[in-house]
Amino acid sequence: MTIHSGLGPGLLERIYEFRLAHELSKRGLEVRRPVAVPLRFDGPMFEEGYRIDLLVKEPVVIEIKALESILPVHRFPTQICRRACLRR
Repeated sequence: MTIHSGLGPGLLERIYEFRLAHELSKRGLEVRRPVAVPLRFDGPMFEEGYRIDLLVKEPVVIEIKALESILPVHRFPTQICRRACLRR
């Protein structure tokens, strides 16, 4: 919330993403952004099937949303990513 409060509302998600990655890095955490997650469907592999906004210390995935409210549809991509990551 500090990042959002400092920057204010209405900016693109990638701006909040960059700022959060910077803050986490300052605290000594390893942060990668963005990270492509391959997805397989009916045989062929789609190398960039999903894009993780921030990957922190490998097991922690952060999905950035610049929205007024989170709806169930916004949680769906994270669930897909979790399943794809578990199959690796």
